[in-house]
Order: sequence, then C-alpha cells, then structure tokens
Amino acid sequence: MRILLDVMCGGLVSYLRMCNYDTAYAGDRGLEADDDLLAVARGEDRTVVTRDVDLASRADESILLESRDVEEQLAALDVAGLDLTLADDPGFCGRCNGLLEPVEPTASTPEYAPNPSTLEIWACRDCGQYFWRGSHWDRVAKTLSEIRESAGERPDET
Repeated sequence: MRILLDVMCGGLVSYLRMCNYDTAYAGDRGLEADDDLLAVARGEDRTVVTRDVDLASRADESILLESRDVEEQLAALDVAGLDLTLADDPGFCGRCNGLLEPVEPTASTPEYAPNPSTLEIWACRDCGQYFWRGSHWDRVAKTLSEIRESAGERPDET
C-alpha cells in the first residue's frame, strides 16, 4: 500500500516509513488544497489517510481517522489492517521518503552516525540522511508493540 498523509496526520510519517510503507506527506509536498492532494493520490495510486470526512469521501481509497492523538491514530490504522511491524530491512527514508540502501561496513559515515562496522546503517539515496536502529527505533518499537498488545496481538520479539 502506498500512502498519502494529509497535513492533519503528520505525526504518523516516521512510523509508517519505519514499517516500510511508501508514505508521502502532504506537508512535504506543499499540498494544501484537497483537489491537489486528491490528484496526487490518484496519480500515484496512494491511499489517503486523513481526519477530514469530506476528503476521505472524495478519495478513491482512504482511511479516515478520528483522533488527533498519534498513538490512537496508529491503533486505528492497525484496526484498518495495516501491518505496523518495524521493517527488518528499512526501505524508506524517514526524512524524505527516498529509498534507503545499506552502508558497507568499511564505508565512512558522518560524525553523527555510528561506525558501520559495528552497527547496521542505511543511507538515503535522495537526501543522504543516515539511519540505524538506535534509541528512536527502540521507542517506536515499544509504541507499536503496546498498540498491538492492546489490540490483543502478540508483541514482536525484537
């Protein structure tokens, strides 16, 4: 599933990308008018995720969220059938949604990134941002696990 989040759902961006959903965000693309957002959704075959009842009803495919709370929104996406499991091999940049590629263990990385010989690292082909499983990954994993537990699913073993 390819997703287009409207500006009311921006808190979901990194979660969905970390679960390997190709997730475009209307705020990143300057999509303010509903007609423009719908045109992009149709042109790119994306499911619109929104809190706007009218927008959801006009989209070819949509998921309507009621809550403003990110964790409640994630729970609603889980109920809607999205697999909210962190990717074993991350594919999408949390910053720009570009494709990630593994960094070789012998490669050099920016000062802010860990040494790739000691930790698996990915780099975005588009913006150059580096990603690894650190404290942010752990927080997201905990949040998603709690959502699945409250829905009665078995939590990840990660």
